[in-house]
Amino acid sequence: MDTTNLFLYVVITLFISLLTFLLLRATPAAAHFRRRKGRLPPGTLGLPFIGESLQLISAYKTENPDPFIDDRVSKYGNIFTTHIFGEPTVFSADAETNRFILQNEGRLFESSYPGSLQNLLGRHSLLLMRGSLHKRMHYLTMSFANSSILKDHLLVDIDRLVRLTLDSWTGRILLMEEAKKITFNLTVKQLMSFDPCEWTENLMKEYMLVIEGFFSLPLPLFSSTYRKAIQARKKVADALSLVVKERRKEREGGERKNDMLEALFEGDGGGGEFSDDQIVDFMLALLVAGYETTSTIMTLAVKFLTETPRALSQLKEEHEEIRLRKGGVECLQWEDYKSMPFTQCVVNETLRVANIISGVFRRAMTDINIKGYTIPKGWKVFASFRAVHLDHDHFKDARTFDPWRWQDNAGSTSLPNVFTPFGGGPRRCPGYELARVELSVFLHHFVTRFSWVPAEPDKLVFFPTTRMLKRYPIIVQHRSLFE
Repeated sequence: MDTTNLFLYVVITLFISLLTFLLLRATPAAAHFRRRKGRLPPGTLGLPFIGESLQLISAYKTENPDPFIDDRVSKYGNIFTTHIFGEPTVFSADAETNRFILQNEGRLFESSYPGSLQNLLGRHSLLLMRGSLHKRMHYLTMSFANSSILKDHLLVDIDRLVRLTLDSWTGRILLMEEAKKITFNLTVKQLMSFDPCEWTENLMKEYMLVIEGFFSLPLPLFSSTYRKAIQARKKVADALSLVVKERRKEREGGERKNDMLEALFEGDGGGGEFSDDQIVDFMLALLVAGYETTSTIMTLAVKFLTETPRALSQLKEEHEEIRLRKGGVECLQWEDYKSMPFTQCVVNETLRVANIISGVFRRAMTDINIKGYTIPKGWKVFASFRAVHLDHDHFKDARTFDPWRWQDNAGSTSLPNVFTPFGGGPRRCPGYELARVELSVFLHHFVTRFSWVPAEPDKLVFFPTTRMLKRYPIIVQHRSLFE
């Protein structure tokens, strides 16, 4: 977010906060909240009108946002009241409370996201769907990314497209940008059976503009970033609509393909076919899920390994053994993936420390009593995965990258659902296994083919998204040069 957009964001936040403040004071609901027998979690609504939004933004634009949470947890406990982004919010850093929130999706809580995200993803995106339609789409997505599909169909494409991208690497690269190419091409292949080509390159350029708009003001008049994102969104939707129409014609001629689009045409028998608009919004949102988060995890895994030489050495040994066992065959098979125990420790620890999804917003559908407190109807709730993952009560030396903690499944305490990098409940990320396979395959080919060093200092920041500020520039050399 540039300086102009940040200033406008603050102005709009102030305005929204003022309206919220006045409405809460003026409505009968506010009086009800003040009279109720229950009590709010301890905390503060911060400064008049703006709450604690500026403190939150300031913290998350640094390499260490944790003091925003730590200071309040030490003062108020693991559940506290704050006021961020224009709304009073109950913040949970408690694993049991987070589980309660996630498991009661659609009954006591409903998903709630900023207007900019809703407009750009579309009302039929999986992230924003509710009720029976969400259940249908979620089930369909999970059925197309389960272990058997990965084993019998997707792994071949994942391996081939990873190697295709790495073939072009030489000298100085921006690892985060290269990882995005990999994950975008993989997602497009999975969705629509397209291999990398000029069409996919053009689609990716427009799609990057869409993503930039997620964290801008949802007002075209004030934000050029959002205006460009809306225009790019239309181009992406139009391109996907043409693909859907062409594929419907192909199906009329008896042609079938083994991809997610074909599965959407088939439906799941639970409510008839999906409309073209539903399919387009759904695919557009899946591109977000498969493109942005997994590429960031790939980048941060390399960063953490680079900073932990002993872990990198052990990972290389594991993958060199696989390469030697396979002889001259580069393509990985399912049994190769299943023989990467330390790699899975690295994957778990990267997910835990990085916290690409730091938490989820929900809205209370009714007054909710939990842990002796009352969450008022209509209030936002933020279930913080990051706070739990970095809690020393659950993970020893929690803020240290330590993949060995996951050996013999000894990563955390016995408390259920402490480790939730993919969320939980009805909205648990349906592509969690796919993301693990992609990262494992990428690490195999990366560490067996290249040596690398950081090209310049870079830092990890968390606002508006978790990312490396300079996209993590590194200098790569083919390992054959050293052997």
